[in-house]
Amino acid sequence: MARIIDGEKMNLVGQNIKKYRILNKMSQQKLSNKLELLGVYVCRGSISRIEDQSRTVTDIELFAIAKVLKISIIDLFNNEDLSET
Repeated sequence: MARIIDGEKMNLVGQNIKKYRILNKMSQQKLSNKLELLGVYVCRGSISRIEDQSRTVTDIELFAIAKVLKISIIDLFNNEDLSET
């Protein structure tokens, strides 16, 4: 059975995480620090890999990232055309 995303991309939300992080004038390290305050440990390097879609993201991480970025989880999936993957 074919996967929804190809073998190179490990998530669908990385580009939007980067977009909203930049809109919030937040560095990868600052996002990592804010996630840690919520008890979700994602190092700066992992943020980078999430954004370039080479790392998967757990549901707990998605929830916390959306909370820190003050957006809905749905916003992280907007503009994602599954047919392009």
